[in-house]
Amino acid sequence: MKHPLPAQPRHIAVLRLSALGDVCNLVPTIRALQRQWPSVRITWIIGKAEHSLLAGLSGVEFVVYDKASGLAGMRRLWRELGDTRFDVLLHMQQALRASVLSLGLKAKVRVGYDKARAKDAQHWFTHRQLAPHPHAHVLESFLDFARLLGVEDTSLTWDMPVPETAFEEATALTDEAAYLLMSPCANPRLRNFRNWSAEGYAAVIEHAWAQYGLKTVLTGGGSTQEREMGERIAALSRPEAVIDAIGATSLKGLLALIAGARAVIAPDSGPVHMANAMGTPVVGLFATTNPDRAAPYLWRDYVVNRYPDAVRAYMHREPDDITWGQRVRHPDAMTLIRVDDVVERLDALLVRPNDRKEEERPDEA
Repeated sequence: MKHPLPAQPRHIAVLRLSALGDVCNLVPTIRALQRQWPSVRITWIIGKAEHSLLAGLSGVEFVVYDKASGLAGMRRLWRELGDTRFDVLLHMQQALRASVLSLGLKAKVRVGYDKARAKDAQHWFTHRQLAPHPHAHVLESFLDFARLLGVEDTSLTWDMPVPETAFEEATALTDEAAYLLMSPCANPRLRNFRNWSAEGYAAVIEHAWAQYGLKTVLTGGGSTQEREMGERIAALSRPEAVIDAIGATSLKGLLALIAGARAVIAPDSGPVHMANAMGTPVVGLFATTNPDRAAPYLWRDYVVNRYPDAVRAYMHREPDDITWGQRVRHPDAMTLIRVDDVVERLDALLVRPNDRKEEERPDEA
């Protein structure tokens, strides 16, 4: 017998700890739940960095779990929520750590992914599973949770909160100049080769400066890899065309920078999905990741997509013959992206009417 789903939930738990791009893609599901049940209480159990990005999201109570705290942090969280019983737990993190964390949460029914999409045996930790949805984009997979609960209006809304101090942080870096935002590095992960070349980025910077008079703001974290990449790009570019802000912004400040950019250029990483959430045009650079699953959702037509070529060149297979979302784990895959590919997509964005950005940019907090 299936566990019944609540017809009118009063308290929903959302378990999604990471990553930055994924939590941005999840926000439209939160908004869909709020539209369906305006008085519903939503508690989102989230990672530390991800909370700093989404803090202030209207109608959401956040409970932060720092992954570095391990089992001790889980026990603290379980104590914090010890008297709370959820009508439904939406288990949206496909990782064993999150499944273990879910065991200490009290919920009448636990909803997770269908077996085909579940990883790390997540379906063993849930009562109800989503209906199969082969070849779903990540954002659509999140919306499947709302659909299972009976939500009909799944139109896309973000309304991401950005405080005035974040816009002041952005203005201090750009001095109100017109600019592109370029986030050249994805977070380093084992055998996850998602970064393009410094030479390629520098060529695009030169094009933006020469053709449009646009500076390029480089952003990213403060890791050695990111700082060195920024230095290489800057060394290959005109000094007047580059603002190196790598390691110099908060996540809210990055949101504000993205909101003010003419366009964003980045590989498969958080900033492409942050741009998508802010209504800012974005050119995503994809070769090792399948963009049909993970591209910035509203700007999929402007992705530079060399994933099929990479599958054929480095996996010696056809894209239809591999697992959905499988990565190409070869360090040379991103070299398949050509400067002309990126320039072509960027030109298409910069000369198009800017109506989408004006209509979809979230209100300032």
